[in-house]
Amino acid sequence: MSHKAGFVNIVGNPNVGKSTLMNLLVGERISIATFKAQTTRHRIMGIVNTDDAQIVFSDTPGVLKPNYKLQESMLAFSESALKDADVLLYVTDVVENAEKNEDFLAKVEHMNIPVLLLINKIDLTDQAGLERLVAAWHERMPKAEIFPISAKARFNVDHVLARIKELLPDSPPYFGKDQWTDKPARFFVTEIIREKILLYYDKEIPYAVEVVVEQFKETDKQIHISGVIYVERESQKGIIIGHRGVALKKVSTEARKAMEKFFGKHIYLELFVKVDKDWRNSVKRLNLYGYNPE
Repeated sequence: MSHKAGFVNIVGNPNVGKSTLMNLLVGERISIATFKAQTTRHRIMGIVNTDDAQIVFSDTPGVLKPNYKLQESMLAFSESALKDADVLLYVTDVVENAEKNEDFLAKVEHMNIPVLLLINKIDLTDQAGLERLVAAWHERMPKAEIFPISAKARFNVDHVLARIKELLPDSPPYFGKDQWTDKPARFFVTEIIREKILLYYDKEIPYAVEVVVEQFKETDKQIHISGVIYVERESQKGIIIGHRGVALKKVSTEARKAMEKFFGKHIYLELFVKVDKDWRNSVKRLNLYGYNPE
């Protein structure tokens, strides 16, 4: 029996449901998905293994015009996904304006690999509206195969997965059959903490935050984790901690519950808050925090 394997990279604007789709395709909750833009900051890999195929999915930050160094790095992660894909999934939805993404779309259009254009959130429109949208995208991206989907309702996702498998090249697996991501455990700790911050704080606060795991000690039954939440201003530090530490305690409690579900072990979590002034515009600090797409 022949074996297929390949890299399937997911790109698109923020807020179109890329991370939710990634989690559905992989079957593991590895890419945080909230209602906030710029949720995904890194390129996150999820690996699906079957008897005759290995699909290496890669979720990338949403494509946007950068306003500071962190966003430049995020865009570089997305553009790097155009270089090594065997199949590209470009995710849009029924409400976004594609014109704001013309430069990136032009690069996608000139790729010599299969492009599947997924129109997500189709439950937010009617049949006539969807048909107009499909026609518009077909004119804009004539070489792409178009799939209307609803990641939230799991509609048509299995059809997309089947088509991906058909398009993969014949190849032995790139990773061990028991491996489901390229990221270490510490990475998912930081993602879970950052997700809770995205959910519980407003305005600029979540985007000024970086999380670093300083200690990760694992035994058979429990994991002891110590982490630091970095912010850019003293005022942000006060907001994260909250009155008498109530806000930080809430984040810590919710993050711990999510980690226990994720790792299947008891979690002891300590969180501290420190100021790292203007880290989002420091190349040195960004490299230290892992925002180097190379």
